[in-house]
Amino acid sequence: MRYFLLAWCLLAQSVLFAQEKPNFIFILTDDQQYGLMGCTGNSIVQTPNLDKLASDGVLFTNAHVTSAICTPSRASILTSQFERKHGINFNSGTSMSEEGWATTYPMVMRENGYYTGWIGKNHVPVGEGGYSSGLMEKSFDYWYAGHGHLRFYPKEVHEIFKNAKHDTQAEIVGEGIKDFLSNEQKLQGAVKFIDQRPQDQPFILSVSFNLPHGAGTSTMEMRETDDEIYRTLYRDKEIPLPDNYVAKADITNPKLPEAIHHAEDRQASYDWVNTPEAYRDRMIRQMQTMTGIDRLVGQLRESLKKQKLDKNTIIVFTSDHGLFSGQFGLGGKALCYEITTHVPMMVYNPTVKKKHSGRTSDALVQTIDIAPTLLSLAGIPIPESYQGRDLSRLLQQEEKKVRDYLYTENLWSTSFGNPRCESVQDKEWKYIRYYKNKNASAAEQIKTAKEMGIPLKNLLYNVYDKQLALYRSFVESPLEGETAVYEELYHLKTDPQEKGNLVGNQSNQAILQKMRSVWKKEIEFARGKGSTKVIRYTADSESERGVVIEPK
Repeated sequence: MRYFLLAWCLLAQSVLFAQEKPNFIFILTDDQQYGLMGCTGNSIVQTPNLDKLASDGVLFTNAHVTSAICTPSRASILTSQFERKHGINFNSGTSMSEEGWATTYPMVMRENGYYTGWIGKNHVPVGEGGYSSGLMEKSFDYWYAGHGHLRFYPKEVHEIFKNAKHDTQAEIVGEGIKDFLSNEQKLQGAVKFIDQRPQDQPFILSVSFNLPHGAGTSTMEMRETDDEIYRTLYRDKEIPLPDNYVAKADITNPKLPEAIHHAEDRQASYDWVNTPEAYRDRMIRQMQTMTGIDRLVGQLRESLKKQKLDKNTIIVFTSDHGLFSGQFGLGGKALCYEITTHVPMMVYNPTVKKKHSGRTSDALVQTIDIAPTLLSLAGIPIPESYQGRDLSRLLQQEEKKVRDYLYTENLWSTSFGNPRCESVQDKEWKYIRYYKNKNASAAEQIKTAKEMGIPLKNLLYNVYDKQLALYRSFVESPLEGETAVYEELYHLKTDPQEKGNLVGNQSNQAILQKMRSVWKKEIEFARGKGSTKVIRYTADSESERGVVIEPK
């Protein structure tokens, strides 16, 4: 009898824990610029469910990433650290160590009693051997994801999705979400730590898309088996060009000096910005996939309601960065302009009073704030290693701001022409600084590779040991006195599109000096103290293990 009573008490305590602790669903899109939803100003795209999510929660209109490129941005979201602190990028030659992985928000929440799930894309190498380590798969209670790009038809590149009913990415991700929420656990291919999600345990589900990224939209084929959304939607619409659009053939005055930004070395995957016709087709594809994601969000909220989980599940939605679409003739990302750093972010929390929801906030927030906010809302202590801010008091209107300045950086400086740069901004001013670009030319390497029969993928994307030291110099040199070779200053209030550089304007010298001082303080904070929690992950390290590395 005594053992029965003890067991009953333990069960009652676990049920009470689940009732007190909210569930979380974190949705991350890929390359989604700010204005790609109705609620963020797009009058053409159909996103009623995302718009409803925004109107039911809090839409942040001044949210930014810390690094405008996939891997470092996603690592920053996981660790709540700037890239200078976590040390992971496509050119870093590193993988997140087990020690570093243990402090990510899913692992901290799992350690504190949460059932964890990951569905969709992973683009952060973790553990010995990076993407092939198996550490991430083993770390989640429910795993239905692929490493690297999923493309529009994930079954063709990832074995885990082979048995999905659908062929297209958003719908396959939706199957995983339905399986997770319904607790049927019948989806073949999904890796499960236990057969079913315990009903008395709160959960954190991370949903990560590879859309509207070009790896997904460029591989759309308008197959007969595709949903009508992906075949005809928006093709009868007049798609306007972006403000400040410049076709490649019409560029006479580049946005950045050629010595800083080697635009001729840009990756070919961004050449769709070169002509209005190619831009129109790609923008239609992006809007189609956003409508697909929107439908999924509607189905998700309906599933939560059916499962009686809607009153206790917090939903967070954002993107890993924006994307240039021909503004100033630019394509791609990895710069510190608003187009690439400014992202949509919304938080829907059904557990708070309605008076705190249904509003917008122009507070300066960043995607590194998501992890500490999740932990705070779950009542879990925030690790000292986190550099983001807890937004929970902001969400409940108990405070109006969490920071005075935003800091962003780009350390992905490679043969593809991207410059190293950093920026600081408040609601009125933005300051950007650039460093010498001494990288080899991708165009020249491609030419040589074709002449010599060298595989292009290996030549352009593999990282070798010698590049480890170069990347570390990118991180530390500005802190050790490396001077900027070019600077920009923009008055965001009157010039939100960053058209006119005011660095040379004598009347703005005082604000320029102030922003330089702010930059020094912010970059020191971004670097933090101590060593990065990374391990070697290069073509050389994998070769030593008898593995041929495949760039992701």
